[in-house]
Amino acid sequence: MTHELWGIRDDYVGAPLDPASCDPDPIAMVQRWMLTAVEAKLPSPNAMTLATVDDRGRPTARIVLLKDIDPRGFTFFTNYDSRKGRALAVHAYGALVLFWEPQHRQIRIEGAIERVSPEESDAYFATRPRGSQLGAVASPQSQPLASRAELEARVAELTRTAGAGAVSRPPYWGGYRVVPDMIELWQGQASRLHDRVQYSRNAAEWTRVRLAP
Repeated sequence: MTHELWGIRDDYVGAPLDPASCDPDPIAMVQRWMLTAVEAKLPSPNAMTLATVDDRGRPTARIVLLKDIDPRGFTFFTNYDSRKGRALAVHAYGALVLFWEPQHRQIRIEGAIERVSPEESDAYFATRPRGSQLGAVASPQSQPLASRAELEARVAELTRTAGAGAVSRPPYWGGYRVVPDMIELWQGQASRLHDRVQYSRNAAEWTRVRLAP
């Protein structure tokens, strides 16, 4: 298997990425790159890796969906009682990675993670498909299940009791915002001489530098 993996290579190519020509605001740069990925109709352009650290100091990572980018940071939604929610209750800090292979671009984000307001969580929950709303209420996320039938039975019972009425956001489900203090933009280039621009925040000021590939 090793030798098959050795032979897998892509020849990266992309427009030059120079700190001098980058926007002083890295969040604006992320928004610009995200818009480009969306307009290119890439599959799941908002899928990102979220890495957290648990109470034993062990890192863990999973894919979540980025649902908002604004000057405050980057928002995703989940069950607060999930494994990532429990990790964030202990260490409210994490890292995000977005990667768009066709464009040979990667974004790394690090920072503190805070819950968004209940009003923001309510507003987003109301936009979700009904099936997703029911699933969020019924699923004891990250907890053991005896079978899939158990989960389906929980959803069926909730569907029966909810009827045609609105599904309210459960108190154990809502949003988190990653408030960045580091953002790195990575643009693949030929011969692995990639362009990397790292932004660091000190108080309200962002500085940016080029990093070696």
